[in-house]
Order: sequence, then C-alpha cells, then structure tokens
Amino acid sequence: MTTPSLRIATRKSPLALWQAEDVKSRLQQLHPELEVVLVGITTKGDKILDTPLAKVGGKGLFVKELEVALLEGHADIAVHSMKDVPMEFPEGLGLTVICEREDPTDAFVSNHFERLEDLPAGSSVGTSSLRRQTQLRERFPSLKIIELRGNVNTRLAKLDNGEYDAIILATAGLIRLDMVDRIRQRVAPEQFLPAGGQGAVGIECRLSDTRVRSLLEPLHHLSTAQCVLA
Repeated sequence: MTTPSLRIATRKSPLALWQAEDVKSRLQQLHPELEVVLVGITTKGDKILDTPLAKVGGKGLFVKELEVALLEGHADIAVHSMKDVPMEFPEGLGLTVICEREDPTDAFVSNHFERLEDLPAGSSVGTSSLRRQTQLRERFPSLKIIELRGNVNTRLAKLDNGEYDAIILATAGLIRLDMVDRIRQRVAPEQFLPAGGQGAVGIECRLSDTRVRSLLEPLHHLSTAQCVLA
C-alpha cells in the first residue's frame, strides 16, 4: 500500500522554514500515517534585495513562485505569512486555512535604545515596509528612515554591524525564531498599525483537491480568520 504524502511549498528563509515545519508537525500529529515533505523555493522577493519592495511588485513577490509550484503539481500546499498574501489568487487556487495567530504587533529592535520615543533626532531606522516607513515619518519626522531588505537574521546582522540605530520587525517572527530577547518594545497597535494579517500563517492549495483540503481543515482557526479577513 502506498503511504499517503503531502508536499509543502515554502520559501527558504529561516522564518518561512519554521512556519512550514510547524504546519508539517501539526499535520503529522493529526495524521500519523501521512508523509510530509518540504519543497524549498526561492521567490523573486528573495532574489531582489537592492530595490524597495514597493518598486518591484509588493506583496506578490513572496508567493508567486510557490503558486506556480501548486499549479504545476510540484507541491500540494503552500505556506505563507498572511501579511505577504495578495488579495487575489490565480484561478484554481485559494487560501483554505488560516492558522492561529501569534502576536500581531510590530517590534522595535535596537542595541542602544529601549523605545521608539527614545531615539534622538537623526537616528537611522531600517524597515522594508512602506506601511512602517509612512507611519514612522508621520510620527517621528526627525528620524532617518532607511530601506532594509533581507530575512530576519540578515536584518539583525545589519543592525549589529552598526548600519542602523534601530530596526522594525514583526514581533511574531522574532517569537517564532526564539529571538524574543531582541525585542525592546512591542509597539501598541493604537500607536503603530500592523499589517493586515500580520502574525498569522495561511495555507494555500488547489481548490479542486478535496483530499488535501480535508487534511488541512483541522488547522483552520476561525477567530483568526475572521480578524484577518475583516
């Protein structure tokens, strides 16, 4: 008898792999007979690191290649950070599961300052998010907001090398990578509005694949989905 299997398309960054491994672990707990393998994929967003995201395609940069893998049958599901997922999906694909959300706030990370409010005029703050850049410029016009690309580890390394006085990251990513000690301040949503879906993981699959959808169904977290899709 053939062992049932499921292939997970994922980006190769440490955070993306953590999220895919978490989904894999949960699926195997629910379905011990299921063989689950990860299919690592490099997206356009992972390759283009010298240009602001808004100038090269925005959110879809981190999901398109994973969706191609689904459409071409190289993977059965794709695991995404919900904040990277566009509003529309290719024909035949859909977001069928949204997992329980981690802390949705933004994190202030610095080696010298405890809060955003403590930064002196002229301090450099790194972020790749246009949303974060806009809010920072609105609230702290005296700061220098500088583009910061790369995965979480790369961004922290740039901070530690002295390229920035502080950086802004998603709190959830630091929690998942066991880097809570790097967080100086979890910025309240009332002060700094997070991205829609931040902190949640979504699972995309072929809508026609009833076997896979049935396997995934127990992972869906209704209250998180209601918040993310509101």
